[in-house]
Amino acid sequence: MSAARAERAAWLRLGLIPGIGPATQRALLTAFGLPEAVFASGRAAIAATVGESAAALLLDTDNQAEIEKALDWAETPGNHLLTLADAAYPQSLLQAGDPPLILYAKGRIELLQSPSLAMVGSRNATAQGVENARAFAANLSQAGMTVVSGLALGIDAAAHRGGLEGPAGTIAFIGTGADRIYPVRNAELARRIAVEGLIVSEFALGTPPLSHNFPRRNRLIAAITRGTLVVEAALASGSLITARLAGELGREVFAIPGSIHSPLSKGCHQLIRQGAKLVESAQDILEELSWGGSAVSDRVAPAPAGAVHQAPAVEPEAERLLSLMGFDPIDIDSLCTRSNLTPEVLFAMLLTLELDGRVEKLPGNRFQQLPPSVA
Repeated sequence: MSAARAERAAWLRLGLIPGIGPATQRALLTAFGLPEAVFASGRAAIAATVGESAAALLLDTDNQAEIEKALDWAETPGNHLLTLADAAYPQSLLQAGDPPLILYAKGRIELLQSPSLAMVGSRNATAQGVENARAFAANLSQAGMTVVSGLALGIDAAAHRGGLEGPAGTIAFIGTGADRIYPVRNAELARRIAVEGLIVSEFALGTPPLSHNFPRRNRLIAAITRGTLVVEAALASGSLITARLAGELGREVFAIPGSIHSPLSKGCHQLIRQGAKLVESAQDILEELSWGGSAVSDRVAPAPAGAVHQAPAVEPEAERLLSLMGFDPIDIDSLCTRSNLTPEVLFAMLLTLELDGRVEKLPGNRFQQLPPSVA
């Protein structure tokens, strides 16, 4: 075994022992230095530092098969295994107070050193929220700011896609092992990020999607970035956890406002009341961060090649209906009152507008007009 492989093996041996958590790992590294020195120090010295039971786990656990699996994985082209001692380990995580012992990464490892912004939000996002996330991310990436998110459905996925539209790319921090894709619906996106961007995990290979791992993933998203943008979030959203962690770490927190009637705006509005910066464009964020990259002038980034964002022409009666709707969600009874039209006529018109991409149907027989930039 080469010296480099042996050194990595020692890090993995320390990091892959069940029952030995981050606090114990840090205590051992503080006391003895590198992992090789930990295991060379002897049972009595280890027990004096972390106790008899932890010493027994460290010295008696056989995890060689897991170690070899991880070492072989790291030697596959495009895969990377970073330890706290590696120069490529991001300094922003080291300063966060709880850095993972090991990071598993796939893709453009240099993105870990890039200036970056986190973008998070609802998994059940509206069409408007998805387009906002894509547009903000595309503009930020074009300006040289890497977009970081968590590969979830909804806002996360849209942010990653937008980030891939620009040269700064995107980083996906995931809550599973780096050899697993979750959710499966984002499999194609994950494969693209692994080539054009970067996928990062602190969890051992093969780790399934366990619920308690995702808040841990969120702390890395908050820590590695200069700030966090919340696009859409309900009051109970996990995105607010990421925003809170960002604030506690001294990072900037941004939020996009929305309709006062939309549940997915409540979380953003709460953040704004608590001091998050209200933003309407990517340029607002870049200016707040004093970022000297390429300027962004448009409120909405151009769509990818082949995408259609121009609103199709509609009949005068439909235009009148859109005017009456406004941009807040509205139920069918209120629309009947405003328009003096029957529900049957309204549903027919709304179906046509929905097919044209001008209106989005929401739960509870509610509808919302989409701006032309989204249609």
